Amino acid sequence: FQRCVGMDALNSLHSTTFEIDEKHGTDYHKRFLEFVKMVQKENLVIGGAMTDPKGDRSKGPADQDDPDLFTRIVDKDEKGIYVSGAKAHQTGCINSHWIILMPTVRLTENDKDWAIVGAIPADAKGVTYIYGRQSCDTRSMEEGDIDDGNAKYGGQEALIILDRVFIPWDKVFMNGEYEFASMLIERFTCYHRRSYVCKTGLGDVLIGAAATIADYNGVPKVSHIKDKIIEMTHLNETIFAAGIASSHQGQKMKSGVYLNDDMLAQVCKHNVTRFPYEISRLAQDIAGGLVVTLPSEKDFR
Repeated sequence: FQRCVGMDALNSLHSTTFEIDEKHGTDYHKRFLEFVKMVQKENLVIGGAMTDPKGDRSKGPADQDDPDLFTRIVDKDEKGIYVSGAKAHQTGCINSHWIILMPTVRLTENDKDWAIVGAIPADAKGVTYIYGRQSCDTRSMEEGDIDDGNAKYGGQEALIILDRVFIPWDKVFMNGEYEFASMLIERFTCYHRRSYVCKTGLGDVLIGAAATIADYNGVPKVSHIKDKIIEMTHLNETIFAAGIASSHQGQKMKSGVYLNDDMLAQVCKHNVTRFPYEISRLAQDIAGGLVVTLPSEKDFR
């Protein structure tokens, strides 16, 4: 579950570290490749932590009343750096082995202390997770298995608090090169918004369930039912098509990795913010009120 964010972070860092080294003579790319070798050898799940709480959106990191609203370097020594701050909306972080911390906005020279990319173990000293709530989470604690959802591989979200978390130099992949923050963010976003084709897997399941309920209700051949299933399929495959097209139009970067087409990635994301809700609405139309008022398994028993 949720390998996509870490994969997108690794892809965007491959090209960005290469180009930072090219300009500044640093060795971030070499450090990064050693980290990737470890990740691949040990089959590790990586959480990509980009989103900060941000505070006042009209101000940059250096101008905030609270400097920890963006993750920043608070100290450094011969062994490495120490960072404080927070990362919000972190889906999959609790079942990740390592977390890659990255900037979340375009930075200026005043924001150099916030221009930090580094990898930390998920259980590093100074890391606190505040686990998010979901609307039906107590159901999965009841007896039975109908309401467990994806019991073995289900998702979750958390807020990560960072309090003087240590990152050794060999796990630091950006340290003050503020002018490359926007490059990293844009490339990460391009990969990640193409990754939203995963939502079409859920769409396939929902379409299949709706068609099955139509069979149960004895109306699979009714014209308006067929029209709704066709529309659900059309919307779902439109999301998928934009993501696949974005990959097909990819271009090779200086470091050797490919970057998918940015415009089509944004279209994929835009579709994902609209179409799954319409697919769900049509599923409820086909299934009727039981979808949202069905008793729990505990109540059935």
